Amino acid sequence: MKKEKINIEGIEIEVEKYDKDDQAAKRRVLAYCFRMIRQESGMNRTDFAKWLGIPYRTMQEWELERRAMPEYVLRLIAYKVYNEKRKKVE
Repeated sequence: MKKEKINIEGIEIEVEKYDKDDQAAKRRVLAYCFRMIRQESGMNRTDFAKWLGIPYRTMQEWELERRAMPEYVLRLIAYKVYNEKRKKVE
């Protein structure tokens, strides 16, 4: 399957291309992106949930593709992670 790079608020993630009408594929890609953003932060699920103020169970459901994560939430989280990493560099 072909891959593409997507940029989510400054964080580059390589994902498999998918049909934009395929909701299951979109859910998989969002879950994968969320995992990659969390890993980029260097935190485990528990610490990441506390840091963001999101219930652990909600994050777990998103990562395991049991619930669909709103795309705007993914973008907000990516924005926060990206900017926190930039602060550490400066």
